[in-house]
Amino acid sequence: MENTIAQKLDALLKLQEIDSSLDEILKTRGDLPEEVRDLEDEIIGFETRLGKFRSEIANLNSEIDNFKNAQKEGEKLIKKYKDQQMNVRNNREYDAITKEIELQELDMQLADKKINEAKARIRLIEDDANRAESVLNERNEDLKAKKGELNVITSESEAEEKALIVEREKHVKKIEDRLLKSYQKIRDNSMNGLAVVHVSRGACGGCFSIVPPQRQADIRERKKLIVCEHCGRILADVESVEPVHQRR
Repeated sequence: MENTIAQKLDALLKLQEIDSSLDEILKTRGDLPEEVRDLEDEIIGFETRLGKFRSEIANLNSEIDNFKNAQKEGEKLIKKYKDQQMNVRNNREYDAITKEIELQELDMQLADKKINEAKARIRLIEDDANRAESVLNERNEDLKAKKGELNVITSESEAEEKALIVEREKHVKKIEDRLLKSYQKIRDNSMNGLAVVHVSRGACGGCFSIVPPQRQADIRERKKLIVCEHCGRILADVESVEPVHQRR
């Protein structure tokens, strides 16, 4: 059986009460959860950067090894060519072998240059990596401190928060999806998280705009869902004002 408007309003009011209590708990944590997330993201960034530095250094060391191996091969070839020079039959053969020796020596000199360039690049990368690692260590210390602070605050309200979440889940099931989505949308767009309010002293409890008497009468009847014309919040009921008795 479909709930009456009054029952829907009561369910929304209870949900708002629970959500407001959860909001208060979150307020006690301040910006700490966001600061922890930011630090975690920053740490991931530094770790990724360090990983790239290590990969680049490994590639450069591999290049150095290849150049060194090429130099060893060059030395073998030069020795071989010099041995061949001892057995040449004419000047043309001698000159051809001499040319090969010169080419190998040039290749070895080029390899030396490339090795020195790679080593210089490694030193620069290692400097960057050391700086990044130093900052990473600082951020890890900051994160440890922030998490410790957050855990202390969270532990103080953990039981209450869990109980409220369980209670919230029960009440959410009592509210139809369309109405729940509207409630959440209003909450998301509101600065104070209020989606359902009372009319208090003739004004909306959310934006404090005046609610006309006839509209207040309609709200009291609770026969239809009425929203504030100014802020869009659901007006659940009108608070009764206690008469002020003057002293005689």
